Amino acid sequence: MTAMAPARTEPDLSYLLDHSSHVLRTQMAARLAEIGLTARMHCVLVHALEEERTQAQLAEIGDMDKTTMVVTVDALEKAGLAERRPSSTDRRARIIAVTEEGAQVAARSQRIVDEVHRGALGSLPDEEREVLVRALNRLVTGHLETPVEGPHTARRARQAAK
Repeated sequence: MTAMAPARTEPDLSYLLDHSSHVLRTQMAARLAEIGLTARMHCVLVHALEEERTQAQLAEIGDMDKTTMVVTVDALEKAGLAERRPSSTDRRARIIAVTEEGAQVAARSQRIVDEVHRGALGSLPDEEREVLVRALNRLVTGHLETPVEGPHTARRARQAAK
């Protein structure tokens, strides 16, 4: 005897958000790869340009563990886009400073990121675009702002290695 699957009473929000996020990340990765960057490299460059930030601060902003952050900054340094320097406010701390070339690449990568986002939102009628963005902002600053700790931590989706 085959059991019947329970009837859904709500849309599968987890699938909708996860799938759209996954596809958006793959589009972003492909476009940024055209200029030799990853999404993480873009994130570090843009946030390091905003203000003086340490590697740990940038890792937190980009939701990266320590090892991933080190590898990302190493790649940026190797490409001549950023460098580790002593902080101007705390001699013990080291910050990630973006080079002149890195600032130019960050401007280019931000245009790419904006184009990818514009493309996704542009597939919706104007009124739906505004409603979606407003609703998502309300969710991430309200009910879905803070992850819940449990006995089995939910893993964030990761992109497959190339």
